[in-house]
Amino acid sequence: MAIGEDEVQEKFVRAAGPGGQNVNKVSTAVELRFDVRGSPSLPDPVRARLERLAGRRLTLEGVLVLQANRFRSQDRNRQDALQRLIELIARAAEPPPPPRKKTRPTLASRKRRLEGKVRRGQVKAMRGRPQTD
Repeated sequence: MAIGEDEVQEKFVRAAGPGGQNVNKVSTAVELRFDVRGSPSLPDPVRARLERLAGRRLTLEGVLVLQANRFRSQDRNRQDALQRLIELIARAAEPPPPPRKKTRPTLASRKRRLEGKVRRGQVKAMRGRPQTD
């Protein structure tokens, strides 16, 4: 699965956090936008899982918004946002596991379980005070 560069929009904004005076002058934070519903690259099942995984980061129009301001440089924040988008899409591309098949315990395992319970009960019974007749 390949996503074209024209499907991803980047907007650079001023970031909060470390950076000194640089924070006030340079737009280092990245706001990455990816139109999940309008993307021709995503198959329908992947699109549905991606919308579920995105959660609050998905707008009402179906646009995924990722904000990256972890680093002090614009380039590293840009790489960080793209990497997070790739990881999110990769997680959505994994098919869900098949439902668990119900199984019943075997007769032998049921017997072993009951024998263990009886043995444990006998051990606990021996812990009490001795019976005086």
